Amino acid sequence: MKLNQMERYHILLRSYGPQHWWPAESTFEMLIGAILTQNTSWKNVDLALKRLKPGLTPEKIERMSPETLADCIRPSGFYRLKAERIRSFLAWYRDYHYDPSRVSAVDASSLRNELLDVKGIGRETADAMLVYAFKKPFFIADAYARRFFTRLGDDVPKNYDDFRKQVEAGLPDDLAVYQEYHALIVAHGKMHCRAAARCDGCPFFSKCEARIEKDYQRRHGGFK
Repeated sequence: MKLNQMERYHILLRSYGPQHWWPAESTFEMLIGAILTQNTSWKNVDLALKRLKPGLTPEKIERMSPETLADCIRPSGFYRLKAERIRSFLAWYRDYHYDPSRVSAVDASSLRNELLDVKGIGRETADAMLVYAFKKPFFIADAYARRFFTRLGDDVPKNYDDFRKQVEAGLPDDLAVYQEYHALIVAHGKMHCRAAARCDGCPFFSKCEARIEKDYQRRHGGFK
């Protein structure tokens, strides 16, 4: 029998412990980090954020020329494109006086649509901002989650929002669970559920249909 979402959550939590996400000194740093992390590793994001500090504020970024901003975030890759996206996001955020509490006062669905209208803010980036900065419960249906659930034997929809809603249907309306679940899935994806899986010691070893099928093929020379 397949594990439900909360069973998976508790196995991950027991295995990896609380992840204390998102790693940032301020809400604004969190928001900028969500843009910088597009198509790169967190190590590169961290390097870029350090070049923007100390005193990382919206006003500081607004005062920078596009060239200076791009140069500062160079370690994150696609730095000119990301600089444009940061500036587009700031133009939207300015309407809320750079105040996350004002943003959070908007209902979740409307706020998500607003973010998706900002140039360069896709669904995964928007959901990361919503969950960690603006305290709205959305499941971040990223590549780590897709690979993990597929290997467990789920019929994972190709469409991002269909996948997100499928997972959300099995989760309580609890922001802390959404925040922790995403962080735990990332930790699991880095430790065991990589593109080339590291199955030894995996907490889902006995439940992973992909691993079970692979073992069967190795022993019997064909599919079950």
